[in-house]
Amino acid sequence: MVELQPLQSAARECGFVVADESKDCTVLWFRKTVPDPSTGTHQRLCLDSVTKSATVFWTNARGLTESKTFRSASELREWLSTVAPPDKLNKVATRS
Repeated sequence: MVELQPLQSAARECGFVVADESKDCTVLWFRKTVPDPSTGTHQRLCLDSVTKSATVFWTNARGLTESKTFRSASELREWLSTVAPPDKLNKVATRS
């Protein structure tokens, strides 16, 4: 997980906390500390050391699970700060 430190730092800066780790230590799960007010669910984030990526999962207003994968901490940080607030995620999801 050392190579994923920048992604892990970006996740923590954006309000995610560690929730679980796989037995083989290749995957680290995070969850948002505050649930989405419209769905009552917590956004989840998966750091995968095999693919060297971070995937954010959220539930949209229609109850469907959406996801987006990132390979760099700067892209993750930018998306989480501009697109990922729950009200914006619900608007993005209802347009599709």
